[in-house]
Amino acid sequence: MDTALYNQKLLEHYTCNWGQEYNVLTWPKGPYKDLGDHFRVLEFPPTAERNMWAYATIGMSGLHDEFALELHMFSGEQDETLVESLIVVAHYHRFGASLGHWHTINWGRGWRMDSPCSYGLISLPYLDGPKLEILILDNNKSVHFYWLLPITEEEVAFKKENGAEKLEEIFEERGLNYLDPFRDTLV
Repeated sequence: MDTALYNQKLLEHYTCNWGQEYNVLTWPKGPYKDLGDHFRVLEFPPTAERNMWAYATIGMSGLHDEFALELHMFSGEQDETLVESLIVVAHYHRFGASLGHWHTINWGRGWRMDSPCSYGLISLPYLDGPKLEILILDNNKSVHFYWLLPITEEEVAFKKENGAEKLEEIFEERGLNYLDPFRDTLV
């Protein structure tokens, strides 16, 4: 399997889960070009079943990576700045340190201007479940599709002290509004 076919399989996995309508977005600033010609960020518009926008990476991990990871984020409105956020995380994953489940990433700025959510937590795709979470390719290679959930600095500190499971329990108990970039911290 070559990189083009690998990326085609990733795209088919997303479209099977979120529908055939999507846009391919780029971000001309920053480290986008470092990620190679096959890297993309897709934008899926809201549907009758899903009343939010989805932004997802293709090619964040390479065909030969031991642990293949792709990430997605959700937004209540169309927001191309999430492209930049995903590019920064993909660049760090490729050229900094490999990321995985429950890792956090510091964007160095809020999810949106003045948003207290300046970190991302790599979480399971709870809204889509196992159908989206893992793609098994023909060569028995698996690709994990995780949710990059914007969180606050206080929530990161809580996670470090009490663990990611406890943080996610609080999110569930208190009804995390994951579409609100200006939400209050829940810890």
